[in-house]
Amino acid sequence: MTADLQKPYQFISRIKKSMENKQEQPKILKKRYIPTAEFYSQIIDSLQDYSIFTIDKDYIINSWSSGSTKIFGYETDEVIGEPFDIIFTEEDLKSGVPRREIDTALIEGRATDNRWHIAKDKSIFYAYGLVFPLIGVEGELLGYVKILRDLTDRKQSEDAIKKYVRELEDLNTHKESVMAILSHDLRSPLSAIIGTAKYLKENFQTMKPEAVQHMLDLLYKSSVDELDMLDYLVEWARIKYASDVFSPTRLKLTDYIAKVFASLSEMAAINTINLHHEIAENTTVFADGKMLISIIQNIVSNAIKHTEKGGKITVSATTESDRIVVRIQDTGVGMSEEIMAKLFTPQMKSLSETRKQNKGAGIGLLLVKGFLEKNGGEIWVESIEGQGSSFYFTLPTDKPSYKIGSADEIMFDESP
Repeated sequence: MTADLQKPYQFISRIKKSMENKQEQPKILKKRYIPTAEFYSQIIDSLQDYSIFTIDKDYIINSWSSGSTKIFGYETDEVIGEPFDIIFTEEDLKSGVPRREIDTALIEGRATDNRWHIAKDKSIFYAYGLVFPLIGVEGELLGYVKILRDLTDRKQSEDAIKKYVRELEDLNTHKESVMAILSHDLRSPLSAIIGTAKYLKENFQTMKPEAVQHMLDLLYKSSVDELDMLDYLVEWARIKYASDVFSPTRLKLTDYIAKVFASLSEMAAINTINLHHEIAENTTVFADGKMLISIIQNIVSNAIKHTEKGGKITVSATTESDRIVVRIQDTGVGMSEEIMAKLFTPQMKSLSETRKQNKGAGIGLLLVKGFLEKNGGEIWVESIEGQGSSFYFTLPTDKPSYKIGSADEIMFDESP
């Protein structure tokens, strides 16, 4: 227990002892002032940083301090007679947290926890709490006392530090990945371009026109591929290290699907591939517009490259709670389990192999993954070789609120 939270606990313990020993005091103490219940109530109400309230044996709230009103927002007359459950989140109610706290308090004499609680206005806050049984003079159980301290600021500060540490680790990982790509995926093709240009320069006069044309075509394609790779790297670096350009807002998803289809229509027409979507007009997502275009364009263009002539690419979407799940399905060649396992990882070997064997899919999907993570989404793929692939990605439907995290609990020492 923290030193701060220990004080009201000790104070209430002294109240109980005072009441128990009241009749046993020597006669000389009768001249002293004996604090009344009202006096103790006034002191408890003065602890504005704490919520202190009691519940009866049926878990109904039967007293409520002014500090509780300040923290939860309920006035006394609004909360008296309400069940203990009113302060817990839906997740905790489903997992039986309120009753588990009471059971622990009965067995061990008290129960402590770090968890999220819900206020009157449905906002959530992180608190360190204590529950202990309220025992009468004859040893009978009268109910329970609950004490809470709002630690949301501390929780958010600690989460921010953890996030910063993770970002530093991520930065180091991506630095190594970028160096690997620069040294291998960019340098190797550039060496081939230089070698081809040198050969043309030295042998142009003696070469047949068709051979010259072939090598020029090769140079052009290699140069375009190299520029595409460099563009992907620049975008990837931008989302990793330039957060100030991130500007999410509510967007109409069909508008962005239409823009991508328009830009890729010629590419699809050459291969007689049908592009269409099955998304309702009123479907919206909360994301950065430029990033959303890049996400859709990368996935759809990859689908076109991997779909045979006469194939079909379908974009659909479903709503799940507070997010949209977008599916981009193609009737293409599909992928093996091995390739799928490497799609979203910045491995030098897998990038170069993917680029060579799969017509450029690779670093573009790293870009997509980075954009989605920046926007609070995720991506995954399902595929069967010879039957096509389905890429799924999620985006929030509205501006995300502060997320409840239960994996990394704050632990407090009980030293003063």
